[in-house]
Amino acid sequence: MSTAEMRTTHRRPFALLGSELATMFRRWRTIIMLVLLALVPVLIAVAVRLTGAGSRGRGPAFLGDITNNGVFVIFTALTVSIPLFLPLTVSVVAGDSVAGEASFGTLRYLLIAPVGRVRLLGVKFLASCAFTVAAVLAIVIGGIASGAALFPIGPVTLLSGDTVSLAEAFGRVLLLAAYAAVSLLGLCAIGVFISTLTSLPVGAMAATVLVAGVSQVVDQLPQFDAIHPFLPTHLWFSFADLLRSPILFDSFWQNAALQLAYVVIFGAFAIGRFTTKDILT
Repeated sequence: MSTAEMRTTHRRPFALLGSELATMFRRWRTIIMLVLLALVPVLIAVAVRLTGAGSRGRGPAFLGDITNNGVFVIFTALTVSIPLFLPLTVSVVAGDSVAGEASFGTLRYLLIAPVGRVRLLGVKFLASCAFTVAAVLAIVIGGIASGAALFPIGPVTLLSGDTVSLAEAFGRVLLLAAYAAVSLLGLCAIGVFISTLTSLPVGAMAATVLVAGVSQVVDQLPQFDAIHPFLPTHLWFSFADLLRSPILFDSFWQNAALQLAYVVIFGAFAIGRFTTKDILT
């Protein structure tokens, strides 16, 4: 974002965020990441279509249901993407949010504009959240397109054994997408905080990815049972109740509360660091 843009937008509450979003979604890096995420369900659907694979009990969750109903392409793709592809791309955007400006020498000029440091940090975090939503929607759109093109689509049998209409099934898809997006908000806050610690965006990206990876590993170790409920990734896969009838939102709200706690804590850390940081470049 140029200094001139900052000068003309700092008095309007949403103009600064709009300018940041426009800049982010025009970048080739962002476009390429979204396209690659959209290709995840396409590759799954093509693989199942060509090989006829999908045996129950083998492979990702819902894989065995794809041949009977293309809606399960979306569920499978989200399940596959939550532990790796989504955290990776979110870490790239969040880790680059402040460190990228510092590395290019534009951070100082953005703050001179004038734009308050807390306001700028908030815009960077909201932009990272917006990318998170876009990333999840890219997977959903790719799943809908490939599932409808390669497999029959119709009423869906839920995990509880109940069958719901196609319209209601897409409602469950949106709930699952919302769950995935909310699950990554804590990682966004962690990434933005780490981004305030360095002027090397690659280092901030790698550190954020490492946090997500270590959290998932620790969550699998019974020796650390006591801290499992507090890990940012602990509830990433607790969305099964959204695919039952009736829907139970307990896990959704627990996950939202956990992510909100990470946003508040690491948001405070980021503000404390960024507002006292000497901006020399």
